[in-house]
Amino acid sequence: MALQQASMPAGSASVRNGGGIEGSARVAEKLQFITFTLDAEEYGVDIMMVREIKGWASTTRIPNAPPHVRGVINLRGVIIPIFDLKARFGIGLTDPTKVNVVIIVHTGARTVGLLVDTVSDIISVEPGAIRPVPEMGTQSEDNFIDGLVALDDRMVTLVSLSGLFRDKAEPSLYADNRLSQ
Repeated sequence: MALQQASMPAGSASVRNGGGIEGSARVAEKLQFITFTLDAEEYGVDIMMVREIKGWASTTRIPNAPPHVRGVINLRGVIIPIFDLKARFGIGLTDPTKVNVVIIVHTGARTVGLLVDTVSDIISVEPGAIRPVPEMGTQSEDNFIDGLVALDDRMVTLVSLSGLFRDKAEPSLYADNRLSQ
């Protein structure tokens, strides 16, 4: 699958429809993730939750919104909230440029945009290669992360979209894998 270079200005690349781990893209029982960067760190989301990748465009601010909510955009008649993942993860606010991209994802009943630095790659991962998040003493960090994948020369943190945008009672997408580790 070819993916348009996401750092290109004002372009967009449609990725794929679907949702949830049950519908994950599988290549001989492998899971696929789109990876992206925030500063020097690499993160990934389930490719089946990604609807579109677009270049950064200004948003309409919403009064009294939390700092990680950059505003909303009108995407073909649908109002989409845009979340700054750096701010959500406590890394700082993104100063968006033409290089930044927005990954449009659908999770549960919500469609949201994730402001990231760049889109890196599409990776295929054996389910058993997803490692649990080490205990760090805080519950809030664990809600945003589904697991870690060690590749040859890098580590990819798998973002829990359901953890970012869910009710706390909802299970993690990879909860079964965490229990088996």
